[in-house]
Amino acid sequence: VSSVIISIERCAPNRSVAYTYHNHSKEVLLLPIKIPDSLPARAVLESENIFVMTEHRATTQRIRPLRIAILNLMPLKIVTETQILRCLSNTPIQIEVDLIQTKTYHSKNTPEDHLLTFYKTFDDIRDQKYDGFIITGAPVELMPFEEVEYWKGLTEIMDWTKTHVHSTLHICWGAQAGSVLSLRYSEVHAPRENVRHFQAPCSAAEGAAAARLDDIFCAPHSRHTEVRAADIRKDERLTILAESHEAGVHIVEAMNGRQIFVLGHGEYDADTLKKEYERDLAKGMNPEVPRHYFRNDDPNEDVLVTWKAHANLFYTNWVNYYVYQTTPYYLDKMQHKSRSSIG
Repeated sequence: VSSVIISIERCAPNRSVAYTYHNHSKEVLLLPIKIPDSLPARAVLESENIFVMTEHRATTQRIRPLRIAILNLMPLKIVTETQILRCLSNTPIQIEVDLIQTKTYHSKNTPEDHLLTFYKTFDDIRDQKYDGFIITGAPVELMPFEEVEYWKGLTEIMDWTKTHVHSTLHICWGAQAGSVLSLRYSEVHAPRENVRHFQAPCSAAEGAAAARLDDIFCAPHSRHTEVRAADIRKDERLTILAESHEAGVHIVEAMNGRQIFVLGHGEYDADTLKKEYERDLAKGMNPEVPRHYFRNDDPNEDVLVTWKAHANLFYTNWVNYYVYQTTPYYLDKMQHKSRSSIG
């Protein structure tokens, strides 16, 4: 496996500039994320000056919050839910979040009381509709899809999103699984040279998800396999918004944003790749040193955090352009993706 920080070129002709102001010590973010008061992520986000709205205050506002669910397939669920909530924290739009787990797989790395308190299963939400839905990655890339313990349940959920979700965001292995299920690709390839770094020209492509991103930007990638750009370009329903000659595809848009596939991990904390690299070293997997991640590419030196601003902007673009601007006010009026869906 290779873990790297990659430079990404935005595939869009837009050259507008957006200015963001920061406190010298911390980013000052103002997002009313509505989450349970006792969720562990709450204390972490508040310590970073991220505004988290109490359930009581949310009920007094005369607006309809966006409903976004996160299907968390990662083993360290508390870490992942905090990372994604942080990325959703850069818009003043009120967001109501549901945390979802698969019913058939029981996490060994997350306390059972946390899952019982904060997580729902698909059975709990199958009759509901959502403005947005996020499907995370999972450390199961080297397994055939059909051998993943929760594959049958995941296929049911992904089919359900076509009729019950306005825009679905797939991350890393979740994007690979989505490409197999929704795009009907028959295989996912091993990466070229087992490398995940790039800084190379891209073909021009429109896409609100890439709006105001720099022409070259960074994002963590950590994976064994890839869906190749050549395969994606054969499908006229898909648009590659960001890619690399070395690492492959980063962001793909389908159905005018009703489905978004991200092959990287913009949500990662500063030390996530470091922990994954050290984990694989301990397993004797002989991983490459993550490129453009440690200062001077030396794992004994500090980590260079170069991706957070663009990750935050990407999530803001997704929430704004693909969810808030286009979702129906009454969710029961939502049009089915299947009418023009891929797959």
